[in-house]
Amino acid sequence: MAKHKKEDFEDFGLGEKSYSKGYRSLNKDGSFNIEKTNISFLERLNFFHSLVTMKWSHFFGIVALTYFLVNTFFATIYSLIGIEHLTGIHGLTPFEQFMEAFFFSAQTITTLGYGQVAPLGLLANIVAATESLLGLLFFALATGLFYGRFSKPISKIKFSQKAIIAPYQDINGFMFRLVNPQKNELLDVEINVSVSMKRKNSELRDFHILDLERDNVRFFPSMWTVVHPIDKNSPLYELNKEDYFEKDFEFIAMLKAFDESSGQMVYSRSSYKPEEIEWGQKFVYAAKRHNGKLLVDVGRINESKKAELN
Repeated sequence: MAKHKKEDFEDFGLGEKSYSKGYRSLNKDGSFNIEKTNISFLERLNFFHSLVTMKWSHFFGIVALTYFLVNTFFATIYSLIGIEHLTGIHGLTPFEQFMEAFFFSAQTITTLGYGQVAPLGLLANIVAATESLLGLLFFALATGLFYGRFSKPISKIKFSQKAIIAPYQDINGFMFRLVNPQKNELLDVEINVSVSMKRKNSELRDFHILDLERDNVRFFPSMWTVVHPIDKNSPLYELNKEDYFEKDFEFIAMLKAFDESSGQMVYSRSSYKPEEIEWGQKFVYAAKRHNGKLLVDVGRINESKKAELN
């Protein structure tokens, strides 16, 4: 194997120790396969991150549940103060009175107020005024979180499920494909590919930066086949399929680009393990011309055919 300079190595912050064979530090969806333990609840608590990153259904569920619980809380306070301190809800059953207090709370917290029910007395008015203030703060916070979620740039770059070892010029190359399935335009796209491998007779790992045929493109409207030429300067040189498994390879791909729609940088990442690499294959061409346009068949991103290796 060719020798590499110190500059060829990169520290990903994933640790040098190899924990178990087949361990994956970066999942296919780009999330890290690392979980922190022995952390107190308060140290782990991060409301903003949780509310901005959770699913939309969970977000709306929490907003609706909070709205219901707050109104129930204030309806209970109005009931404890005395329903007689609210006008227009006398002569009703206790349940009906509580429901009227609940809906009065909903009208107060939204500063709506239909005028049929109004607080009487100092204590009831203080509670109503406090609830109005909290309502303004609650909806301002909910609106900010909603906008933060809506405006947060999300990269939905699609990586091929498999990588291949394919003939490349007069040598071989490590290849995978990626495509942007959405209509937003990505500019100045850069990709970095590294490989993690176990050291010989050691449980420690090395990280190598892989030289690419092309590591950036100005525009990204089509499908991109990322190629690492396996030449004499490559850490993959003269290694076979069994070596990939023995050294417990993990290829890590990281992409960054400028999203023209949001005006912000977006990032995406994925990884490949030896069992996700097919040898002696070649990706098929997934684009064709039709009515003056180039049609890219995203569904063929994983499609390949046999090819003789050099």
